[in-house]
Amino acid sequence: MIVRISANSTRVKSVPHGLIALTGKKAFWNTYKYSHGTQVFRNGEVPDYIYQIREGAVRSYKLLSDGRRQIGAFYLPGDIFGVETEDLHRFTAEAIIDTTVWIVRRHRLFENADTKNIFELLHHSLEHALNHLLLLGRQEAHERVACFLLEMDRRLKKPAVIVLPMTRGDIADYLGMTIETVSRSLSAFRHRGIISFNGHRGHREVILKDRTKLADVALSKYRRRDWMPDR
Repeated sequence: MIVRISANSTRVKSVPHGLIALTGKKAFWNTYKYSHGTQVFRNGEVPDYIYQIREGAVRSYKLLSDGRRQIGAFYLPGDIFGVETEDLHRFTAEAIIDTTVWIVRRHRLFENADTKNIFELLHHSLEHALNHLLLLGRQEAHERVACFLLEMDRRLKKPAVIVLPMTRGDIADYLGMTIETVSRSLSAFRHRGIISFNGHRGHREVILKDRTKLADVALSKYRRRDWMPDR
């Protein structure tokens, strides 16, 4: 497999702590930069490498038989991806914005590694998938959007302003919804004073004004008519 790059690789002096902590050993690391929309790897390719995001964001997705795109996960700074239990990648990974990743060959990382730590690495990957399945299992659109905002808030360490690297189209494909439905839910939350938008970046900067009420929405404590605007 040839690593897809948009800039020359450079040797990393300070290795990423996440994978080193999991495997308990150092490895030969490089950094690669991927410009917006560049593929990191493709569905069906051999998973020769493991990645950790240093800066930026990556989405993994699969094209369905009817041409629709299903996004499986969003990876943010510090996240590890590219871990597979099969012989081929099941999803395509693509940079959402200009992104820098640490990269290491899979065999270098796993040779003589502690089995317990390898299972922990696989557990983290599986946990992403299970959480996504639980999210998609929610019946109401506003519940899914509320869960998504809370997920981003948690993963970004509850910032004053959540800066979303993904578009509303990305969010819709992640939640199994239409862009219009995502927009209606966000508008309803803003109307009720739960969130607000900051700046002029297409509503990508979100302020959670009432996390408790947003969590109540995610937990189905409100009926649909209480949150969705009249059509």
